[in-house]
Amino acid sequence: MQGPPAQASACPGPSEDIPLMHILMVSLLFFPGPWGRCMGSDCGPGGSQSRAVWCAHVDGWTTLHTNCYQSQRPSNQQNCFRVCDWHKDLYDWQLGTWSQCVSVSARAFGGMRPHVCNVGKEGIQTREVGCILKADESPGEDAICEYFEPKPRLEQACLIPCPQECVVSEFTPWTSCSKTCGTGLQNRVRSVLVPPLFGGSACPNLTEFQTCKPGPCKGAEGVYSLRLGPWTPCSLPISRPVRQAKRRKGKGGGRERPGVKDPDTRELIQKKRTRNRLNRQESPFWDIQVGYQNRAVSCAHRNGSTVGLSLCQPRELPLTIQSCILPKDCELSDWSDWGPCSKACTDPNPKSPRGQRTRSRRVLQFAVGEGENCAPLEEAEPCDTEGDGVPPCATYTWRTTEWSDCRVDSLLSQQDRRRSNQTGLCGGGLQNREVYCVQANAELLTYLNNLKDKDASRPVDSKLCGGPIPDTSQLCHIPCPIECEVSPWGAWGPCTYENCNVQDGKKGFKLRKREISNEPTGGPGNCPHLVEAIPCEDPSCWDWQLVRLDECVPDEDLPCGPGTQKPQVQCVNSTGDTMDIELCRGTPVPEPIVCLVPCPKDCVLSDWTTWSSCSQTCSSKTIEGKQMRTRSILAYNAGEGGDMCPNSSSLQEVRNCNEHACTVYHWQTGPWGPCTEDPSASALNTSVGSRSAAGLKANGPCSQGMQTRKVICVRVNVGQVPPKKCPESPRPGTVRPCRMPCKKDCIVTPFSDWTQCSPTSGNIQKKKQSRRRIVLQLPANGGQECPEVLQEENDCEAVKVCPGYRWKTHKWRRCQLVPWYIREDSPGAQETCGPGLQTRAVSCRKLDGAQADIGDCLKLASSMPPVTQRCQLPCQDDCQLTNWSKFSSCTVDCVGVRTRKRLLVGRSKKKDKCKNTQMYPLSETQYCPCDKYNAQPVGNWSDCILAGGDRVESLLGLKVLGDIKECGQGYRYQAMVCYDQDNRLVETSRCNSHGYIEEACIIPCPSDCKLSEWSNWSRCSKSCGSGVKVRSKWLREKPYNGGRPCPKLDHINQVYEVVPCVSDCTQYVWVAEPWSVWKVSNVDLKENCGEGVQTRKVRCMLNTVDGPSESVEDYLCDPEDMPLGTRGSRLPCPEDCVLSDWGAWNRCSRPCSYNNSRERTSYAIRAPGVGRECPDTTEKEPCSLNLNCFHYFYNITDWSTCQLSARAVCGSGIKTRMLDCVRSDGKSVDLKFCEELRLERKWQMNISCVVECPVNCQLSDWSTWSECSHTCGLEGRMWRSRVVVQGSQGDGRPCPSQMEQWKPCPVRPCYRWQYSPWSECRVEEVVCGAGLRFRNLSCFVSDGSREGEGSLVEEDLCAGLELAVDQDRVIILKEACVLPCPGECYLMEWSDWSPCLSVCVKGAAVDFGSVQVRSRAVMAQEPENLQLCPDPDWESRSCTDGECFEYQWMSSSWAGSPRVTWCQRSDGLNVTGGCPPINPLGEDNSFCDPACQMPMSFCTEAGVCMCEEGYTEVLSSGGQLDQCAPIPVLEIPTAGDTKTDVKTSRAINPTLPATTQPGRTGRTWYLLPIGPDGKLKMWVYGVAAGALVLLIFIVSLIYLACKRPKKPLRQRQINNRLKPLTLAYDGDADM
Repeated sequence: MQGPPAQASACPGPSEDIPLMHILMVSLLFFPGPWGRCMGSDCGPGGSQSRAVWCAHVDGWTTLHTNCYQSQRPSNQQNCFRVCDWHKDLYDWQLGTWSQCVSVSARAFGGMRPHVCNVGKEGIQTREVGCILKADESPGEDAICEYFEPKPRLEQACLIPCPQECVVSEFTPWTSCSKTCGTGLQNRVRSVLVPPLFGGSACPNLTEFQTCKPGPCKGAEGVYSLRLGPWTPCSLPISRPVRQAKRRKGKGGGRERPGVKDPDTRELIQKKRTRNRLNRQESPFWDIQVGYQNRAVSCAHRNGSTVGLSLCQPRELPLTIQSCILPKDCELSDWSDWGPCSKACTDPNPKSPRGQRTRSRRVLQFAVGEGENCAPLEEAEPCDTEGDGVPPCATYTWRTTEWSDCRVDSLLSQQDRRRSNQTGLCGGGLQNREVYCVQANAELLTYLNNLKDKDASRPVDSKLCGGPIPDTSQLCHIPCPIECEVSPWGAWGPCTYENCNVQDGKKGFKLRKREISNEPTGGPGNCPHLVEAIPCEDPSCWDWQLVRLDECVPDEDLPCGPGTQKPQVQCVNSTGDTMDIELCRGTPVPEPIVCLVPCPKDCVLSDWTTWSSCSQTCSSKTIEGKQMRTRSILAYNAGEGGDMCPNSSSLQEVRNCNEHACTVYHWQTGPWGPCTEDPSASALNTSVGSRSAAGLKANGPCSQGMQTRKVICVRVNVGQVPPKKCPESPRPGTVRPCRMPCKKDCIVTPFSDWTQCSPTSGNIQKKKQSRRRIVLQLPANGGQECPEVLQEENDCEAVKVCPGYRWKTHKWRRCQLVPWYIREDSPGAQETCGPGLQTRAVSCRKLDGAQADIGDCLKLASSMPPVTQRCQLPCQDDCQLTNWSKFSSCTVDCVGVRTRKRLLVGRSKKKDKCKNTQMYPLSETQYCPCDKYNAQPVGNWSDCILAGGDRVESLLGLKVLGDIKECGQGYRYQAMVCYDQDNRLVETSRCNSHGYIEEACIIPCPSDCKLSEWSNWSRCSKSCGSGVKVRSKWLREKPYNGGRPCPKLDHINQVYEVVPCVSDCTQYVWVAEPWSVWKVSNVDLKENCGEGVQTRKVRCMLNTVDGPSESVEDYLCDPEDMPLGTRGSRLPCPEDCVLSDWGAWNRCSRPCSYNNSRERTSYAIRAPGVGRECPDTTEKEPCSLNLNCFHYFYNITDWSTCQLSARAVCGSGIKTRMLDCVRSDGKSVDLKFCEELRLERKWQMNISCVVECPVNCQLSDWSTWSECSHTCGLEGRMWRSRVVVQGSQGDGRPCPSQMEQWKPCPVRPCYRWQYSPWSECRVEEVVCGAGLRFRNLSCFVSDGSREGEGSLVEEDLCAGLELAVDQDRVIILKEACVLPCPGECYLMEWSDWSPCLSVCVKGAAVDFGSVQVRSRAVMAQEPENLQLCPDPDWESRSCTDGECFEYQWMSSSWAGSPRVTWCQRSDGLNVTGGCPPINPLGEDNSFCDPACQMPMSFCTEAGVCMCEEGYTEVLSSGGQLDQCAPIPVLEIPTAGDTKTDVKTSRAINPTLPATTQPGRTGRTWYLLPIGPDGKLKMWVYGVAAGALVLLIFIVSLIYLACKRPKKPLRQRQINNRLKPLTLAYDGDADM
């Protein structure tokens, strides 16, 4: 075993005297291997584990254990804890918390820490991880937990944020001097933008001071000021009842008033007392007690010290005592019990929303004075109703109606829909259904609630159903009817009796038949007639049939001459079947036929050919059927002694055929009638009306019925004739049994609940509510019809107005002054006049005036009116005036004025000071409001919306209409905005506008791809066997506007359909006429024999059942099978042997081999003369493959394309392939050749297939318009959307891209309550001290945008808004403040909170949170009091979504003086702090060594002295900057510059690198046109000369190019002729 790498060890030097063996053993050490797996029989601590230990040299090679010191050998075995799988549930890792991030001192590779902290300091934080026993958290071995899961990491990298120093804003401008004369102070302040974080530097001073001296003071400078202290808390004087009781002591008891006995009088007195009690505010909700408060007045020196009040005399002292309301906090009752849960049912779904329950409390005592306001009177909490008797919550589910009938027309394209004939369509189609929402557990709830007449199928609002909506359409299939196909008519049979068992009369029928080759849909009853009959005479059921003729036997046993041929016959019936010979005994047997055996000198004739096919199928007076047969001369007679050859007319025979009249009869059947109930059937036809039976098919059998049809006898080409004209045996039946389909009643749901009447509409009377029911099952087969009314409408009832409440205010009580005994010592006080307080009662009333609980007004009325106010009892010297009257009415807007008046009262009329209209104006005048409005459009045009496109989605069902109008003329809208004369937004009704501009628009209709009609089918590509036939369409119009796409077209924009076809190999045959007479080339006039030639005509004819019928083109017949048209041979001479024509070759035996042969034979017709012999009557030839011997095999074609019915668009079809019989030479032949060989046929010829249906994209209806995105303003939009119910399939019309539409909302002004700025601190007429500052709550209007704060409008326009500012309901319109006395140093008010800033590193994706800060600066007035100023203050708070900024140094240019540097934030704000701690430009050049002391130089960040822009560096021999020399520039005035500004043309040296500094561009080198001597350099003259030559050259080219040459006369004449325009069509339909 190879050990680990040897460890370094201390070896003794060679100079030491140590034995070699000891040195060697010191270099040998024991090395242990890793511990193996813990083994043992039991789980737990009883296991053991071992490891390998070996002895190795430090260089790595191993040796024997004995060579190492045995005392140093480590143990190779130890006890361990054997872990089993069940320990996983007992032990687990315990993770400690991460420690604080500790900085890493140095980076990898020995790099030092960066000088500047850019992102943060990298650090490491650690944690403790240990394996513990879960039960008691006792520690265990780590190996136990490591057995199941790797040990979690113990340390991780972390980031210590860089110190963030305090960042402050720029200083504000200097304030005005604190004094108007003498020595004062000017202040300027700044605010904190970013607080110091993570150990950053503290904030600098926020205030700077400088002295100012406006000028010397004239006279003594004021040094004393009155200072007002704060008001003391409100306290009660000695109460009035106590004082009255004291007064009444000693006066004795009061006398009793006599009682009033009149009841009416007592009632009036009681009402008056009640009214007075209300006016006295003796309400249980208010405990208003008027007290008093006072404040101190002192005299302050400008150095801040307080001096005697006499030093501030003779100023008039302010009020020091005033009435006040004793503050009392709001008192509330205890909480009531929790009300019932709003969700009064149990819901097993944990995700369903929970209910709420509420509790409330009442106001016992309202807050008065400065008391604490009332807390909320109601609170709510989520709840769940529990208990045994709690019913389950209603659940809702989707239900569907039955599928509609399958329709194919919905899949047709626009072009196909224009075709008039759409009946009989079949194949793939589309069917729809309606989806509606019902209560799923309505039956259960009905049972639990004991409710009757509650149907589970009642439709409800579709919004109650969740989950996916079931499909509303699906593909379906209508089976295509199979047309009946019949074979051609067979030949006419013999004349036979109609019934051979009853052979009466002499009349019969000739019949011909055809068979059904393809069974039609619905059975053979849908096929045409299969039998036709012709009346005939002398019928016979059986007859003799000639089988063959025996050889001709000469008479009298002569060798030649006349003889007979005996016929061989068999007995057959009318259909050709062989019968018993006894049946034909009544029919004469055919007689022997006369024949002739030629003698050697006789003429020899060939046998008669077979009779040709009859020329007519029947006969009439003008038409007769004829047949012909022929024979030819094989050898001529010898002249004398032999029989002569007949003339040519005797070589041909003609006979009549088909002599029966052309009166053909057949039975004609009508269609089967409907299936009617069979009275004899026992089954009852029950009606299926329940929903459970709705699943039965409409044609499901229910009872036995019968069908009838009409059967008549028809004569061809004539019409109906009496039935006796047709044979009775093939007469079709007129009645057949049938199964009657079950009746289906119409099933509808109950009516839904009435839709709600929305109270938001202005015209409630015109609003309708509706309810509907849905047809679940249509009637069929005579079932109960559906009701006519499926939807009902009703006028909405007048909406019940919620009871309104209002606050009723009572009369103000008399003004209550501070008791005289308290204020009598105040200077200037009078007993019966002065400022005071008055109170009033407030009660809650309904709108009709009835008394109501005050809690109702707290909930439903506006804010409670005040119950106290300050008042003034006029003194004798005060001026008393009436209240202002109302303004007079305006007669003319905009130019008119209106006034209001008031009058002096009492003695004030005679006082001169009251007559001063400047102090006490008696009238006010203001301009009349100017109501001028102008309307203008705003925003973009909306989407084009169809005029009828505002259909509301059904609340009950999601019915999808197949043909929703999606194009045509619509309207688009643009919002209108209305402004008044002050450019303030007002309601659009002021401009007589309904809020929109309408404009007609067009949504283009989609146009499908249009193709031509199918061309005619081509002829089958093969005349024998399987081939293909083709038809095509070509493109007429491409699709546009989202129409159906075209199928895949070829390069000439055509699409093809190829179907297989089969050609019967015997449909066209060669027909040869008889051979002509021999034409002997060497004619021997005596014997007429020798070599000669015969010819005949060969034609290609159409083969029928009756034989070849008509001639066709020769190319339709197989040229290989064409008979010879000429033949040359030797015409036998007299007494020569005459042989018949050669017979057919017999077949070669298979397999074909050259060793096999085939033969053909002939026979002697005329025996040879004496001495002459007949030639060989047998001829042989070897069998040669593909010449006369062939092999045959089946060949299967490829599958065709999916073929549909002619009336189908898509759906199920059939793929076919053809079976050919192929000869070994590759020629297709008739299948009979392969069938004769009984070759195996194991192929499936037809398989089913599917052609994808062209389903158009189906969309839902447009949803209802959404709520406006903004409640007010210009940017409000309403949206509506639709969803894809079913995507397009195949070549269907694709889904449009627009699934949403929007239109603008009517513009509404945005009103809001807004505070005005705080006023300055007001301390009455005193210079300083405790005072108040105020602000107003005003109504503002805006357009909803963030630009501008809006415009001030009347408060009535905000009357409907909640009284809140920025969602803060606590309205504070005044607050206490302190106005510093002259000379005091004080803290300013808090600044506004700064914008939320992110503590981050821009571009490094590092964020340490967001913060915002506010600060208070110090303001001083006297230079000598600066040491008494408090410290500035700031406070911060966390925020979210702060913006990340970065900071960089900026500098101005050198302009003959030292430039200015500053720190700038990335948003352009100049700040102090935040920039990196480097030497700012131009301030400290100590970083460069040696320092940059030369003018116009600076020190770069790299520590190199460089020159400013416009100066070049001049270096010394040592490479140091010697001076900065100015660079001469070429100044080029800019064109059109009237201010004679110049731009400097400077060239950049691309060979030198550019140095970049913060806030400036890279270094620039300039092209110097002037030499050191101040003269222009030579290259400047060269450039000028080159530019002049180039300019002349360009002008010459322009002149030559623009000069118009004269055209030749011939060319002008040609150009004057009109040129024809020729368009070449390339197959593109866009032309």
